[in-house]
Amino acid sequence: MVSIRDAFPGFSVDDIEAAREFYDTKLGLPVSDEPMAGALQLTLPSGQAVFIYPKPDHVPATFTIFNLVVEDIDRAVDELNEAGVVTKIYEAPDDYGTDERGVARGSQSGQGPDIAWFRDPAGNVLSVLAT
Repeated sequence: MVSIRDAFPGFSVDDIEAAREFYDTKLGLPVSDEPMAGALQLTLPSGQAVFIYPKPDHVPATFTIFNLVVEDIDRAVDELNEAGVVTKIYEAPDDYGTDERGVARGSQSGQGPDIAWFRDPAGNVLSVLAT
């Protein structure tokens, strides 16, 4: 068996400076330069590091790559929208049952948390959710 010392998540973006601005300014997460040339490190409230690296032929993830837990889903959606982040990325009623603000109210139906999805500048799908 492999002896693993640590682990960390990572994902790609096509524009590292746009990612820096988005994750720092719009989401308010600490962003620092990663020792590997041209990459970033996010530091989550838990202290966990997330590696963001540039990839010229980046293809956005079509699934949620990053979930941000919040106390109040409506306040989080308001703050994201005020920062210019679109939270209504699924349109059809069958697309997760999101309301006019892009929130799927899972707690009301007993089918999971209240969650809203949005995209980073590279097109990756992220979410805010209240548990």
